[in-house]
Amino acid sequence: MTYVYAFLFCGLVCMISQLILDNTKLTPGHVTSLFVVIGAFLDIFGIYDKIVLYCGAGAIIPITSFGHLLVHGAMDVASELGPLGLAFGIFDLTSAGISVAIVMAFIIALVLKPKH
Repeated sequence: MTYVYAFLFCGLVCMISQLILDNTKLTPGHVTSLFVVIGAFLDIFGIYDKIVLYCGAGAIIPITSFGHLLVHGAMDVASELGPLGLAFGIFDLTSAGISVAIVMAFIIALVLKPKH
């Protein structure tokens, strides 16, 4: 059943973002930022962790998970280090994803020729 919930959650996120793109003048960058903030707010109130329990990887893959990981990491490290931990914790859980994105962007820039 987790597969069905994962499919439905990812499909819901995609459907909502497509509706926003089709019916507003927001750009994909705006929608991406919006979903990161929504994921962060859902984590602040403990809702996103419950979504992850039911949907599994379906809740970890969409962009909403990035906001969830930012807040989750910051809160975990802040409980150990205090206010200074907020700054360090943001990158605690997201560093691998950010590093892969930077390395892959560099490799793709070397392989492909960008247009000016």
